[in-house]
Amino acid sequence: MMNLSGVGGFLLLAWHQVLAVELHDVPEKQGVKNRLSLQNTAEIQSCLVSSGNVGCGMFQCFNNNSCEIQGLHHICLTLLHNAGHFDSQGKSFVKDALRCTAAGLRQRFSCVSRRCSAVREMVFSLQRECYSKHNLCLALQDHIDTMGSLVQFHLMFPTGPYVELINFLLRCGDEIQVWVGQRLRGQCEQHWGALCGSFTNTCPLSQSDALEHSTPSPAAAQPITAAEPRQHLTGEGQLDDRVPVRLSDNSTESAV
Repeated sequence: MMNLSGVGGFLLLAWHQVLAVELHDVPEKQGVKNRLSLQNTAEIQSCLVSSGNVGCGMFQCFNNNSCEIQGLHHICLTLLHNAGHFDSQGKSFVKDALRCTAAGLRQRFSCVSRRCSAVREMVFSLQRECYSKHNLCLALQDHIDTMGSLVQFHLMFPTGPYVELINFLLRCGDEIQVWVGQRLRGQCEQHWGALCGSFTNTCPLSQSDALEHSTPSPAAAQPITAAEPRQHLTGEGQLDDRVPVRLSDNSTESAV
């Protein structure tokens, strides 16, 4: 079995590869990926307002957005589909985490600027907050095999909700961390061969170093993309450079 240092080294370098792809794409596609279009913003806002609080309809609002933030709907469908394998407490954890995320999207989307970096950070922070607050790790610890369709190497490109989910899973304990690492490495080797196997030899991090760099603590968690300065809407839709104030857990929960 691959040790935890190997897992950490492989995943850390994989994350850096994803980040490099993102940074390379920005200059070539600024007009497409730098900001949500006005039409797309209005469509998402209308969808969020009209979607019900149960199921995955709220997450479908982000399908085919101009910032290419993909995966929320697929993550929701997979978790709900596999919740039948969990005990009653696990089912409750999954449903509460999804409701928390959906309610947060509805509350926060209208308050964030149209910059793709700001929208991504809003989505990623909601994932971190809601998955942690509602103990998604406990729901998955005995059923991690149900996450197979979400732990896919090709889904990490470009960075998005799938990668944030992987980052969360890496904080769910040694057993889940090893499972995730072995699965991603095996898939990588199918496409890139020995290059993937050499990651752990060229980047021999200790377990503590790997966790420190690739999976920060929830209190200081940051997305693996390079975020642009955050801005907020003021008045008649003008932008300023204030750092957005996060809603407290109570405010997010009250709308669930």
